[in-house]
Amino acid sequence: MCAYLIPPTGIPQISLYYKPIIGDSVPEASRADWDVSYNLGDSWKLVRKEKRKNSSLFKVDVVVYPEVSLKNLVITQVYQVLFNLSPAVEVSFWKGMKLTAQVIFPVYNDGYGDLADKVRPGFLTLQQTVRLPYNTWLTGTVGTFNASRYGGDLKLLHVLKADERFSFEGRIGLTAAYEWDGFEFYYGTKTRLTWSLGANFYWPEYNVQASLKGEQYLLGEKGVRFDLIRHFRYCSIGFYAMKAQGAKSNGGFRFQIALPPYKYKRKGYIPRVTPSKNMGIAYNAGNERYYYKGFRANASENIMSNNSFNPYFIKSELLNF
Repeated sequence: MCAYLIPPTGIPQISLYYKPIIGDSVPEASRADWDVSYNLGDSWKLVRKEKRKNSSLFKVDVVVYPEVSLKNLVITQVYQVLFNLSPAVEVSFWKGMKLTAQVIFPVYNDGYGDLADKVRPGFLTLQQTVRLPYNTWLTGTVGTFNASRYGGDLKLLHVLKADERFSFEGRIGLTAAYEWDGFEFYYGTKTRLTWSLGANFYWPEYNVQASLKGEQYLLGEKGVRFDLIRHFRYCSIGFYAMKAQGAKSNGGFRFQIALPPYKYKRKGYIPRVTPSKNMGIAYNAGNERYYYKGFRANASENIMSNNSFNPYFIKSELLNF
């Protein structure tokens, strides 16, 4: 028996083959009975043209993203807090495409300025992903991102066919600064080039991912970043360390936590309203406020969602559902 995991954008990610071990005295299925891989195999050529049931194309998701920011800059106060609820409309109109339109609703603002008190747009992006030969994915995004950047972003992921624990990724972005004053848009024309190039290793026994990257940040400084992340069913927790030219070493921890409910049902084309599948925070231990700045190109982009189709992680969770 063969199955394929395909996200709402319609790009196949991994294949699952169920092959019961001959002579196995245990009647229930075990993880050893499953072969999970990025390689789609020959069966995909036979089923790719078949009509799909319950396709996600043209079906709207309204995803509510909670956003929390904390800073400790006032001696007489433990933390200054910013809390927003930011619903986003997410929909795919063709294979590999994703449209995101987000609005930010301020809930609590202590020390983050008057502009943060106003209802305003968040991510407004058009994203296209294509799967290339040899376990390679290319994703391009244009629009307004977080960190007050707008422009374009292109990323490439390649997973080794010989050993899928190893992968390589590259990313390049060309962006300029912008600012929303309510729904009035102010934009700059001075562009900044950012890029990232690195390698990843996944340790299946403990669902631990290690990555090492060379990067260029928004101020033009070049540096090195190391991440070590352990993935669980409902959370991802890790540490990072960074060193760039002209800047002090920095690091900290980061985590993503899945928000309940964990299972969602869709009724036809009725828009589905859900909380974000995961919420996260990155702690800046060095209190760095000037260097190491970057951006995310999509509201759903994070360490947990990026690992959601990892075949080793999927296999470790197969019998937990």
